[in-house]
Amino acid sequence: MTVMRTERLMLRRWREEDVAAMAAINADPEVMRWIGDGSTRDTRSTRAGIEAMEREWEAEGFGLFAVEVTESGELAGFTGPVVPHYLPEVLPAVEVGWRLGRSFQGRGLATEAARAALRFGFGGRGLERVVSVAQIGNDASERVMAKLGMRPVLETVDPGCGRPVRVHEVTPAEAVLDAPG
Repeated sequence: MTVMRTERLMLRRWREEDVAAMAAINADPEVMRWIGDGSTRDTRSTRAGIEAMEREWEAEGFGLFAVEVTESGELAGFTGPVVPHYLPEVLPAVEVGWRLGRSFQGRGLATEAARAALRFGFGGRGLERVVSVAQIGNDASERVMAKLGMRPVLETVDPGCGRPVRVHEVTPAEAVLDAPG
């Protein structure tokens, strides 16, 4: 089982007990505002999503980690490298993505988790380039991307929902992997 630890977080594979906590995150309209068309997700679709994340791990040798707050044991959300099949024009590529519950936002946890995911991708998987995608207007995610050393390279439209997105990218030499959140 792949487990990584940061100052405040544990990134790990998914467990059955994560479904309810992730479903609560996915049911929050504020959290989902910048995800696809902004629709929330119920427990059934969350479970299917977690199962898909685990299949990605099996197929690719990497995927989205469950992000657990070490001090409390709470599931904060997810982060990790994943193939962005939803945006074919950037393929071949690996994207680092994240989604945290509202109570975990604004504390540097997304940056801390994404840095660990980048270290895993660059060091553990030998990736030469990683992208990240944010809907235009999602300033919080773009701030995280900037803290990671990512630079914008493309504006396009997410074909699944029709919303405009900005693609950022970073190489191992450009990545900021050791700064605080």
